[in-house]
Amino acid sequence: MKIVRTSILPFRGFTAINLLGVLFVHPGVYLSNEMMNHERIHSAQQREMLFVFFFLAYFIEWLIRLPMRGNAYRNISFEREAYANQRNMNYLRHRPMYSWRHYMSDKKRRHQPKNNSI
Repeated sequence: MKIVRTSILPFRGFTAINLLGVLFVHPGVYLSNEMMNHERIHSAQQREMLFVFFFLAYFIEWLIRLPMRGNAYRNISFEREAYANQRNMNYLRHRPMYSWRHYMSDKKRRHQPKNNSI
């Protein structure tokens, strides 16, 4: 994954954003192993959905979750999968394709960590 340090991306309130497998990070942000793994999970999600469909699905799910209870960003299935598995450095070796689908229901929500750092 290529890393680009810039003050333009990501948007205010976020430390990193993964676009097409390129990680844009604010200058001075420490990239922990967990954060890198989180972003690698997003890279896998993007590839399996041919990039365009990932961003379309991500945006649509965000819009759907906006009026719902909780944080729309944190409740997106792609984010839930990445947060739930960011500490498991072997996750991508055994991850079945389209695993994010299992995070669309409320059943897995209770396993989501509370950390908002990514």
